Amino acid sequence: MRVFAVTHSGYTEFPDLIPAMHRLRYRVFRDRLHWDVSVSGDMEIDAYDALNPTYILAVGDKGSVVGCARLLPTMGPTMLANTFPGLLGSNPAPRSERMFESSRFCVDTEASDAVAATGLRDATFSLLAGILEWGLSKDQEAVVTVTDVRFERILRRAGWPLERFAPPLQIDDTKALAGQLAISESALLSVRKIGQIQGPVLATRSIPLAAA
Repeated sequence: MRVFAVTHSGYTEFPDLIPAMHRLRYRVFRDRLHWDVSVSGDMEIDAYDALNPTYILAVGDKGSVVGCARLLPTMGPTMLANTFPGLLGSNPAPRSERMFESSRFCVDTEASDAVAATGLRDATFSLLAGILEWGLSKDQEAVVTVTDVRFERILRRAGWPLERFAPPLQIDDTKALAGQLAISESALLSVRKIGQIQGPVLATRSIPLAAA
């Protein structure tokens, strides 16, 4: 498995992987989780994809996208600040040049067969390690995210616990919440150890912080 951090300037280098990522998101968020998401044909695409995000892509040995995450700076529009501010409780929306948002994290459970001793898929650990490596390379302090209680448990099992902003809220069929995770060497070492990852996962590329 290979993990890539793809910025807007590099989208054209991955003409097949970017559409494949959007199709994976469709299968996960619309078909499997039944979220009310924006779609175009067989792809899940929303307004935040127009903000030149950085994508973390996990690519299997056969060249298919088996996992992804979307990263945006918190100095611009984010899902937490602009779509789900109610999940912040009484807290202000995070705005910092050293903090970014991760959204649309998902793994293809059918294509990603390898499972670690924790019961989590190897692609999950690779994506989490890739986000941490990317954040450390950009001198970031934390990542914020909107997720659900199910993925909160996954993060805890992976050794990277989420710090909630407020109690969960029921949104349609999802018990949603928001929080932040520290970007640190210790968090990366924890994810690598539990996921049995030997060394860096990100392919060596120039990965500037995406601009909103």
